[in-house]
Amino acid sequence: MLRLLVVFVLFLALIPEISAQTTDERLRELVNEYRADPRGPYRGIFWFCADGTQNAPREPCEEQSEDNHQHADYKSDVKSLMVRDHLYWGQILTNTDRASFWDEAKDQSRLKQYQLGNYLAAVDNGWVLEKARFYRGAFQIEDEENWGRDFFLWLMRKPGLLKTDYYLLLQAARDIPHRGDTDLNQRIRAVSKNIADAYPDFMDLRIKIHGSPALEDAAAVRSFAETNKKELDTKGLTKDAEQLVADIEAAYGGSGLENIRDLTAGLADGVMKRMLEQFIFHHEAEGHNQARLTAATEVSLQLREAMTQDTELSARDKLAMIDLQNELSDLIFRSAGSWKPASPRELMEKICYLGKAAAGAGLVELWEYEDAESQLADQNYQYIFPASLNEYIDNARRFVEWGTATNRAVYVDVVERYAAFEPKALGFLDDRIRSSVLLPLGEAVGSLGGWLADHSEQGNALMDLRNQAQARGLNPGFAKGKLRLIEGTPDEVEVNPNDIFVFSRPPADLKPVGGILTVSEGNMVSHVQLLARNLGIPNAVLTDDQFSELKSYDGEEVFYAVSNAGTVLMKPAGDMSDVEQELFAVRERNLERIRVPVDRIDLSTKSVLNMRNVNSTDSGVRCGPKAANLGQLKQLFPEKVVEGLVIPFGIFREHLNQRMPGQGDLSYWEFLNRGFADAKKMEEKGFSEAEIETFTLERLATLRAAIAQIELYPSLINELRAGFSKVLGGPLGGVPVFLRSDTNMEDLEDFTGAGLNKTVFNVVDEAGIIDGIKAVWASPYTERSYRWRQRYLLNPENVFPSILIIPTVDVDHSGVMITKGVTSGHPDDITVAFSRGAGGAVDGQAAESYLLDHLGRFTLLAPARERLHRRLPKTGGSVMVPAAFDERILSRKNLKDLYELGQEVERVMPASDGVETDGPFDVELGFADDKIWLFQIRPFVENKNAMSSEYLESISPAKREGVWIDLGVSL
Repeated sequence: MLRLLVVFVLFLALIPEISAQTTDERLRELVNEYRADPRGPYRGIFWFCADGTQNAPREPCEEQSEDNHQHADYKSDVKSLMVRDHLYWGQILTNTDRASFWDEAKDQSRLKQYQLGNYLAAVDNGWVLEKARFYRGAFQIEDEENWGRDFFLWLMRKPGLLKTDYYLLLQAARDIPHRGDTDLNQRIRAVSKNIADAYPDFMDLRIKIHGSPALEDAAAVRSFAETNKKELDTKGLTKDAEQLVADIEAAYGGSGLENIRDLTAGLADGVMKRMLEQFIFHHEAEGHNQARLTAATEVSLQLREAMTQDTELSARDKLAMIDLQNELSDLIFRSAGSWKPASPRELMEKICYLGKAAAGAGLVELWEYEDAESQLADQNYQYIFPASLNEYIDNARRFVEWGTATNRAVYVDVVERYAAFEPKALGFLDDRIRSSVLLPLGEAVGSLGGWLADHSEQGNALMDLRNQAQARGLNPGFAKGKLRLIEGTPDEVEVNPNDIFVFSRPPADLKPVGGILTVSEGNMVSHVQLLARNLGIPNAVLTDDQFSELKSYDGEEVFYAVSNAGTVLMKPAGDMSDVEQELFAVRERNLERIRVPVDRIDLSTKSVLNMRNVNSTDSGVRCGPKAANLGQLKQLFPEKVVEGLVIPFGIFREHLNQRMPGQGDLSYWEFLNRGFADAKKMEEKGFSEAEIETFTLERLATLRAAIAQIELYPSLINELRAGFSKVLGGPLGGVPVFLRSDTNMEDLEDFTGAGLNKTVFNVVDEAGIIDGIKAVWASPYTERSYRWRQRYLLNPENVFPSILIIPTVDVDHSGVMITKGVTSGHPDDITVAFSRGAGGAVDGQAAESYLLDHLGRFTLLAPARERLHRRLPKTGGSVMVPAAFDERILSRKNLKDLYELGQEVERVMPASDGVETDGPFDVELGFADDKIWLFQIRPFVENKNAMSSEYLESISPAKREGVWIDLGVSL
């Protein structure tokens, strides 16, 4: 009994440790502890017997079995990390449960952590295995390879996996031992990095090897080793240098087809085997030349198509084909540097073939490549218009971005989790890209863009970065401020309106900033992008390499501008011209701020409205533009708009007359106005902007918390019950609905408040709807909403929220349509961006985007790269559902329907009452079973000052008519 009591007490003592996640600081401590421990994360060597028992190393299993294995066991705190934090360090594959390692419920996190752990060990002196690398018997490579082979054969029996997880499977096959150590590329990069880290004089060679590796690098490393023999011996780097020379010669010398020949011999007879044998026969003796490279790209693409389409392939053949694909990709990667195009035309040919190789390697999906193939193809023209070549380069540049986005989408969650306690993890994403065909493809695209820039005066001027042409502007504008580079998750970063932020991934939400650059644009019509466009915040896209090069300028004050035509300029603030200096003096004198109109507002309407009974004349009067707009749309497009209810401004204002808890006799309304009045007095007394903002935000936080607890009048609840029953077709608490904030300051003539306030998703129960109403009323007083408005509003106290209540439509995909070419600038083009599920595109997701142009072409601008999407069950709330990338979101029929709807919107809306613009329009909509549902149409607002600025026009390339470019000239 006493023994049981002791065990129980110990168990209780462990509960907090098991339930609470380990802090990042403690994780860093554990990493350092394991690095210094000769056993690393392991507690000892044991026999793991087939009957489930575990014996000491000198006590073999009682019964002989091929399933008896000897290897290390994890320390108890390492096992706790696995259970509590889902973190796996120093993983031993042997005896690992296959399904647990595949980790499907966690998006294959454990497998990805194994890959990331291998990378950290390679680039950081073993990482948690720094001392344990010499711990004899920790694992047996033969057992690890046997497990890896069995694991892949088990995976290959799962139907459809090569369609949904093709890229991940290829990458996993590079890291999980199953046929010997063949990934020389990774070892070359890791060893060259280790030498450079320990001996900086090697850095130039390391940059060459990482950027454009070739056979001649072996001689260069050998010469360096001879010249610096004493220093290398002293630092213990001589063997590393010898290994590097041998690996470069093995990778880039010889025929490079040995492994391909061996793997092909093991395939079952069939079309693919014969094609591979023909490839080997014709190209084995050619070395790394152009003919073999182009043939290899054709084989690579056909191999992928065969793997994903042939349902009769055996698991063994699938695994062999995965290995063959990796060998072909490596062959193409190693050969690409030897192809030196002599003309722009030949450079376009190289881009075309390397694009095909990217598809074979899984960096883009097959349907994406089919859409892009004609855009990358050599047009067989001797001469071309500059605009046409610019279009070709833009398409090729986007294609490279699709590939980097694939890699990021697959691994970013695991990388960012590790980066919180191990910053070196961030290098993993770059390492994967730089070892892929995207490296030479990106270089080829950059070279073509650079050549065009040099010969047409269209170049960017982005500090002293290489491959200037690979950057491109999204939103025009200019800014001056400190440059701030943000790696990893951007959403928790504290930003300010004075600095210029460079994000390694686009934020889903953003407070005001001076300027933005992102490695990937995310979505050109997200709320963030629309706000940036509206406020004239310069916004541009750059590459991973350019992001890395900008790190040396982090914290420096710079001038940054993006022209209307997408030219990107950045320079140290000290190098600004007189004209550029004057821009900011003018801006300070002419800062435009507007007053929310309150002369027309009707606060006497205190009854819930049927949405059918409101229209554009009610916008800013009884309700906000969302409700007025949707009510009018119900009249204009009755079959495409749901029913709805509206809680007008008057009901909100009436509720604020109640006494505010904790504020004496003050009402909510009096508390709000007194706060803004006190802020104005502080301004008059000379308080700083920061002090005034801190005071105001604290007051608003108090108000927000109080509104979240405000008592709703019984009359409002009774009206809602009646409205739900009569209009929405069910009882309050029985119909899932959206509650959308709808203020009187949204969609003013020169400002869109897109996404500033709250939407309550898919709420069903009565209590949830009541709490949602309070939350929506409180949302205009959030820090982000207030800061955006302060850029424009003279009277922020007069922001009134109404609420639009509409029934939930569980759309298959949703997004935004702009009845203008956002990228092309053409008024007759249409831009669409859609994501799977609800809330797509507007929330900043990496959406599937198209340009539907006036010539009838549907051009894929970007595929979606979100692993999860939101669905809306009838029970309320939302669930995140995984999605693969192997199928497009929008069908050709969807695109045709969107184009026709865009034309209809442009025809119908300008003729409608209350619409004072001829367009373009910003349309939010969704598809459910291929039926379009409209959620909102409003004017698409752009910052006219930025669009027409003389300075921005001056840095745009001059338009040239009747000019041809000769593609046959020498580079």
